[in-house]
Amino acid sequence: MSMPFYVAPEQMMKDRADYARKGIARGRSLAALTYDDGILIVAENPSSTLHKVSEIYDRIAFGGVGRYNEYDQLRVAGVRAADLKGYSYSRDDVDARSLANQYSQILGQIFTHEVKPMEVEILIAEVRGQAGEDQMFHVLYDGTIVDEHNYSVLGGESEMIAERVSQTWSQGLALRDAVKVAVGALAGPDRTLSPDDLEVAILSRSDGRRAFRRLDDSQVAEHLA
Repeated sequence: MSMPFYVAPEQMMKDRADYARKGIARGRSLAALTYDDGILIVAENPSSTLHKVSEIYDRIAFGGVGRYNEYDQLRVAGVRAADLKGYSYSRDDVDARSLANQYSQILGQIFTHEVKPMEVEILIAEVRGQAGEDQMFHVLYDGTIVDEHNYSVLGGESEMIAERVSQTWSQGLALRDAVKVAVGALAGPDRTLSPDDLEVAILSRSDGRRAFRRLDDSQVAEHLA
């Protein structure tokens, strides 16, 4: 009679975490940072049709890195959850914190119980009435939530990019300067990223209820000039 196959729970969790991190590292990174009128999100993404950054609700944005099909499923689920809550109760009841908690439960459940974890990291950002009230939540592949302040970086080289952001970011940046900070951090000292290589979006307090807006290549080029 053969002995049953056994793997220690600690080893199983470590293997799943390593698998997810390797999958995420193969993709390109994303950086989000606050500026004087809201939140800027910049992703290295040469595709004009497959978006890493999208609108979830009136003043809430979603960003994802890793496997596109997996984080896009999460984006769609977030849009449906936000629409349902806003319709059932009030639009003001939809916030980034509750969405991040839902995403955390989904990712944590999959990481713990499924054979293959999701190879994704996601960002939920919300712009509010005043600069100090803006929220950014970084949700990891295992459901861990990180409450970010001022800036957040997702992807395989997040530590190095975050270090570069910390050296150049300051409170109250204008949009032009914030774009330069984010693009410079993503590119690093050895590369140059053109507008064609980037996906750029903002959550702007001055845009009214629908705060999410994309910047096209010409607008990005103007900010980088």
